[in-house]
Amino acid sequence: MIKGLRTAIYPTPDLAAAKAWYAQVFGAAPYFDQPFYVGFSIGGFELGLIPDATPGMAGTQVYWGVDDVEAEVARVVALGASVHSAVQDVGEGIRTAELADPFGNVLGLIQNPHFDPKQVR
Repeated sequence: MIKGLRTAIYPTPDLAAAKAWYAQVFGAAPYFDQPFYVGFSIGGFELGLIPDATPGMAGTQVYWGVDDVEAEVARVVALGASVHSAVQDVGEGIRTAELADPFGNVLGLIQNPHFDPKQVR
């Protein structure tokens, strides 16, 4: 049985630069740091970086939970991201935004008052 999301993997052409940038964005050091993969533990989930890969704006989209999407957009943009899709109210009090990381990936943010961390398995 599928239990739920565990890992979001972002490709990057520069593993060292991506590792440093994501460490700043998430305020965390990687728990797994090898030349072939860097893994960060973020709120019980994993953000992975793979080297020598081509980032892109199409494909699977991952949204990382935040308490205040507008404040987090401003903070991450100040760290070097750009706005790919501005903050949107998508209904039921849920607000999302999509940022472009400096490597060409989409970093999705979601403020979801309905998310219940007790439901994570």
